[in-house]
Amino acid sequence: MSTPLCFENVPFGHTAETVRIPAHHSVAVVGDVRSGPGGLAGLALGLEPTPPGGRVLVFDEEIAPMPRTKALAFRRRVGYVPAGDGLLQNLSLEENVALPLRFGSALSTADITGRLRIVLAVVRLAAAAAALRPADADLDQRRRAAVARALVFDPELVLLEQPFDGLSGRSSAELLEVVRGGETAEGGRRTVFITGRDLPERIRPRLETVYRVVRGQLTTQA
Repeated sequence: MSTPLCFENVPFGHTAETVRIPAHHSVAVVGDVRSGPGGLAGLALGLEPTPPGGRVLVFDEEIAPMPRTKALAFRRRVGYVPAGDGLLQNLSLEENVALPLRFGSALSTADITGRLRIVLAVVRLAAAAAALRPADADLDQRRRAAVARALVFDPELVLLEQPFDGLSGRSSAELLEVVRGGETAEGGRRTVFITGRDLPERIRPRLETVYRVVRGQLTTQA
């Protein structure tokens, strides 16, 4: 079985480390802005240049050197919520969620509508809220839309950048359970990788491992 995510000789703080994210695990790397966790998802998706001597493997493949067309197709296997949500301001929340389906799939309009109905219900984003543009929606609504967009292809791996910043413990816990996608004998149905400055205490019991970068060194908290 392939490993969903592996950082090989990648800088975590001042030292290069190898960190493997096992299938069905929810893992977080936390630290301040200067310590570097915020760039890890971009490295995994080939959106940031890989450090010399290091590489990041997603399902045992490196995205960065792939031809653009292949990389775009491969990234559909990974759900991604960027820091700040990355929602387009000229579209409604629902239209933002629909974008990957409209431009990254061959689904019919009816099938897209059906898929949207399901994923919006899963993240508990009501129709009235889904009709809002990001500027008119509150933080909780925007974050649920961003998570819904990341899940439209039902990925096995989900990358989350600062997903819980500004959210209540309850909302954070709800969204983590949505992203995990239910439980299997090995853990969550999906593999989840989280980066950020810190984590709500309420979600920590649901994470198999939490890494922290402290004074340039990677440490394991759980």
